[in-house]
Amino acid sequence: MDIILVLQILIGVIVFIMFLLVLLYLYLIKPKKQKAEESTTILYSEEEIKTEEKKIEKYGRFQGNLTQESIFDFMEFDEIVDNMIIRKNKTQYVMILQCNGVNYDLMSEQEKIAVEEGFVQFLNTLRFPIQLYVQSRTLNLKDIITGYKERVNTLVSDIDKINVKLAQAKKANNKALQEKLEFEKRRKSNVLGYGMEITDYVERLNSNQNILQQRTYVVVSFFINELGGNLENYTKEEISNMCFSELYTRCQNVSSALATSQVTSRILDSEELAELLYIAYNRDESEIYQLSKALDAQYDALYSTGKDVLQKKQEKLDKEINIAAIDLATDSILRADKQKQMEDLEREKNKTGKIKEMASQLLDKYEEQLNPRVFEIAKENVEKSFTQKKNETKVETKGQRKTTTQTTKRNRIEGQTEAPKRKVVKQEKRKD
Repeated sequence: MDIILVLQILIGVIVFIMFLLVLLYLYLIKPKKQKAEESTTILYSEEEIKTEEKKIEKYGRFQGNLTQESIFDFMEFDEIVDNMIIRKNKTQYVMILQCNGVNYDLMSEQEKIAVEEGFVQFLNTLRFPIQLYVQSRTLNLKDIITGYKERVNTLVSDIDKINVKLAQAKKANNKALQEKLEFEKRRKSNVLGYGMEITDYVERLNSNQNILQQRTYVVVSFFINELGGNLENYTKEEISNMCFSELYTRCQNVSSALATSQVTSRILDSEELAELLYIAYNRDESEIYQLSKALDAQYDALYSTGKDVLQKKQEKLDKEINIAAIDLATDSILRADKQKQMEDLEREKNKTGKIKEMASQLLDKYEEQLNPRVFEIAKENVEKSFTQKKNETKVETKGQRKTTTQTTKRNRIEGQTEAPKRKVVKQEKRKD
């Protein structure tokens, strides 16, 4: 009993000490809160706090939907039309030239001087402002790899075809063709091995994300105010056409001036401009997913359309008509060939009759010049020869029929002889 009392007293003392500590903690925290409130009142007024809260509600918490207009305001350009970037509510039109670099370090001194003089001449001929923009991209070789793989697959199919031809040449014992095909197979197989090595090497290069490609662009802009005159008399299409023509002439002047310093350039089209801006705004995502793949997948379309049902039926009917026409043409050719063979046989049959008619006509023609007895004997000989040929043809046909009947009889006899043998074998099996 004494131990229980001691434990109860100890627990009561511990609880009392904890209660005192909590009170002490609250007493120490109160002045810190008061100081923080005083500092906030000193630093910010009520109006400033309200404006900050409104900003947080508008932008930070995303209580409302993010509209399309707000995205366009963020992009700093209106649209991309006719190889131009339109900015500032259709008051500024921009075209971009992509420049190919020059191996300046590998040039001789004279060539370097010529390039520098050409660049100085380019700068002196400029009569309008330009901007130079450099964009670094990770080297993406996916399109090149797919092209290499397609070529490798075509080479494999070509080698398979050569193997089929080789087998046919071996069966026909055509040594010359066999040697030629073997040489072609060796050549194609060597090219195939080289192509597979290249594809593997390019795939390994593409897997390395540290390889960067630097591209240089010249940005040429044109403002509507530079047209001059009263622009209200022109429509929007006419203004855009005039701006396009002015920009195009400026870009041509820039490219011709850069050519003096051995720098080639070309104007970017609308898709390339979209890719340039896409990479500028989405640096990380552009390495994973390309804009060209998105455009090919038609993710920018609101809905995907398929062929009309009537169009599909019409295409199916066209295919069926083509197949039926090919079948009819082949059947007609085969029938015509058979008919020609029958006509040739009939001509051969009527050949002897025509010979007899021609011979009798010739004898009648020279009847007056011949002796009457000679004429009669000649006529009899013509008749006898005609009858002899007829009999020979009949004998030949009879002989052919006899041979066919004999072969059929032999086949029947062989079948009859084979049948009882089978029966004997079955009986032996049964006995066993």
